[in-house]
Amino acid sequence: MARLIHKLSALEVTKTTLPGYYGDGGGLWLQVSPSGSKSWIFRFTIRGRQLMMGLGAVHTVGLSEARSKAKEQRLFLLEGKNPLEARTEARTLAMLEQARMMTFDQCAASYIAAKRNGWRNSKHAGQWVTTLSTYAAPVIGSLPVAAVDTGLVMKVLRPIWDEKTETATRLRGRIESILGWATTSGYRQGDNPARWRGHLENLLAAPNKIKSIQHHPSLPWKDIGAFMVELRKREGIAARAVEFAILTACRSGEVRGATWSEIDGETWKIPAPRMKAGVEHHVPLSSAALSLLASIPRTGELIFTGSGYGKPLSDMSLTAVLRRMNRKDITIHGFRSTLRMWCAEANSFPNDVCEHALAHKLPNKVEAAYQRGTVFEKRIQLMQAWADYLRQPQAAATVTAFPLQNRSANIL
Repeated sequence: MARLIHKLSALEVTKTTLPGYYGDGGGLWLQVSPSGSKSWIFRFTIRGRQLMMGLGAVHTVGLSEARSKAKEQRLFLLEGKNPLEARTEARTLAMLEQARMMTFDQCAASYIAAKRNGWRNSKHAGQWVTTLSTYAAPVIGSLPVAAVDTGLVMKVLRPIWDEKTETATRLRGRIESILGWATTSGYRQGDNPARWRGHLENLLAAPNKIKSIQHHPSLPWKDIGAFMVELRKREGIAARAVEFAILTACRSGEVRGATWSEIDGETWKIPAPRMKAGVEHHVPLSSAALSLLASIPRTGELIFTGSGYGKPLSDMSLTAVLRRMNRKDITIHGFRSTLRMWCAEANSFPNDVCEHALAHKLPNKVEAAYQRGTVFEKRIQLMQAWADYLRQPQAAATVTAFPLQNRSANIL
């Protein structure tokens, strides 16, 4: 009686070289191609259609394994399933499972890469990497992002929440963003365990209740004249950059990145990409600021060049000037607050003029739109008055009164 299954022998599989199909029974066939390569084929009929699927090459799948694979397909047919569709579904599930094994660190790297070009500050990506690698990676970095839950997020945040509140708050927001990206990308499901409102706010103290916000230490406006006397005695391009930052009330990064091409007559036009608010800012240059620029030799496009040719000063270069002056109690950014307090307490310059001088957005959008084109002339007088005051160390203890009649047409 002829065998209905297991018709082939291992020797036949090895020795057969004539192109064609050789049945083993039960839908399993040995296929020999004209080129001499050999592979296994499973033939089956479903809903009146004759189909076949490959089970692998002979040099990889032996006779015994091919018979096991064929039996598996026959069981699918017995259950009314299409073996081809079942295999596709299995592969899809395997790929999905592999995708879900994306680690938190991998998702963080992908998120940063996707967002990097949209961040104004080139240092922003570095700050993300530093905080995540320092605090998040040791706890959840190597875990599948799908496994990150509230308990794990708390394990990252709780140790630093009270002592490093500002850092912890930023870290929480960054973890939330990464997990949100992972959900949208299909690597995890469900609510975001790092969200604050209605979730972590129930487990952690509100940041503003733990520690009051610490503003940049600033110099009292009554002391700024004496400080400027000492600053002008300092030599070096970094000291001049600090002086220019005080005269213009600009941020450290804006000053360090200043170029000669941005100086247009008596105006410094800072392009939008270098401004915190992303809006071009025009700074009226006082006579003192113009004299300072005239004293600096042009060695390249940058006004304040660092030690490397064509490279800007580092943020620490400006801070180092203050440290050498034994002024660890103040910061470069704090001089902006000095100007603001001088405006509020020492004279009657309108609030919107002072806010525009600091490149702040006015809280009232209608007022901001109205004032956009009208305050520059007023700011010219403000910045000149500020420069004049900076040369009056003897008047440190007195309130400066600027004659209103001289600026009534432009400022009031």
